[in-house]
Amino acid sequence: MKKRVILFVLLACIMCPLSAQRPKVGLVLGGGGAKGAAEVGVLKEIERSGIPIDYIAGTSIGSIVGGLYALGYRAADLDTLFRSQDWLALLADRDTTLAGRIIKEEDGVTYLFGFPVRRKPDARHGKTFGLLHGDHVYHFLDSLVSHSPVKQDAGRRQTPFACVAFDIRHRNEAILDTGNMARNLRASMAIPGAFKPVKNGMMMLVDGGMINNLPVDVVRRMGADIVIAIDLTQHKHDDYRSPFAFLKGMGGILDWLAERPDIKRYNENRTQADIYINPDLGSYGVTDFKPAAIADMIQIGQQTGEAFRNKLEELRVSLLRHGDRTQP
Repeated sequence: MKKRVILFVLLACIMCPLSAQRPKVGLVLGGGGAKGAAEVGVLKEIERSGIPIDYIAGTSIGSIVGGLYALGYRAADLDTLFRSQDWLALLADRDTTLAGRIIKEEDGVTYLFGFPVRRKPDARHGKTFGLLHGDHVYHFLDSLVSHSPVKQDAGRRQTPFACVAFDIRHRNEAILDTGNMARNLRASMAIPGAFKPVKNGMMMLVDGGMINNLPVDVVRRMGADIVIAIDLTQHKHDDYRSPFAFLKGMGGILDWLAERPDIKRYNENRTQADIYINPDLGSYGVTDFKPAAIADMIQIGQQTGEAFRNKLEELRVSLLRHGDRTQP
C-alpha cells in the first residue's frame, strides 16, 4: 500500500509540470460510537506529520469528528471535547434535573433516573421509531458549529466535508455536504431504533453505518487522489454471507438483511484506502463512553498513529517534492 502511494505521487511529479497542483489528500473517518475517541488520537499524529487535508468524509461518530475538524477544530480541541462531555446524558437526552427521581412522567415522557424510557405519541412527534429525539446532541452540535474557528474567523476556510446517512424511506445512501451542518451530523449518527430519524425533504435519514461505514468512495468522488482512512471496525468479514439471504425478494428492510450491502461496501472501501489505519481497541465497544475508556482509546489511537509515522512522513515529503510547501 505504501509503495502505491509513493509511486502515485512520483508519477504525478514526472508527468505534470511543477506548477501543477499537487495530488489532493482525503481523510475518511469511520463510524463506531465511543470508539471515535481513537480517531482523535490518530488525528494528533496526522497533524504532527504536516500533511495537508483537502477533503473529509465521515460516517456516524466519524462524521462528528470529521465535521468539527473541517470547521477548524484541531485534535487537541476534540481531545478536550471527548474527555469533558457527559456523553451518556448527551446522547440519551437525559434530564439531569430528574436524575434523583426513580420514575417521573413529564410532558408525555416517562423518565427513569432522568433517562427517557417511554414517550406518548402526540401531534408534534407522531408515530415514528426510535425513542430518543436527539434534541440535546443536536443543540450541542449546533453550538459547536456556530462557534467554530471557521465561523469566528472570516479568514479561515472550511475544508470540504461530506457525511453519510441512510434514507430508510427509499433505502438509499444520502451524501450530506450542504445545508445545516448540525442537522447533517445528527442524521449521520441517528442509530435506528434508538434515535428518531431526521427528516430532510422527502428523505427519512438514519445512521450512515447502515450503508457506508467507511466512505472512501465518497471522498474519492469529492476529488481526493490519496486517501487516509481511520477504520474503527474490530471484526472483519472478508467473505461475509448474510444468514438472512433467504429473505431476498421480500422487500423493504428484509432485502437489506438478505444482502447486507453495508458489509460489501465496507470490504471494498477499506481496500481502496492508500493509508489504512485500524486501531486495535480490544474489548472496547460503541457504548464505552466512561472517562477512563475514552482516555484509553485516545491513547491507543495516538499510539497507532505513531506506528504510521514513517508512512505519513514519506507521503508528506512526496507532496513537497511535487511543489506543495504550504503547511496546514
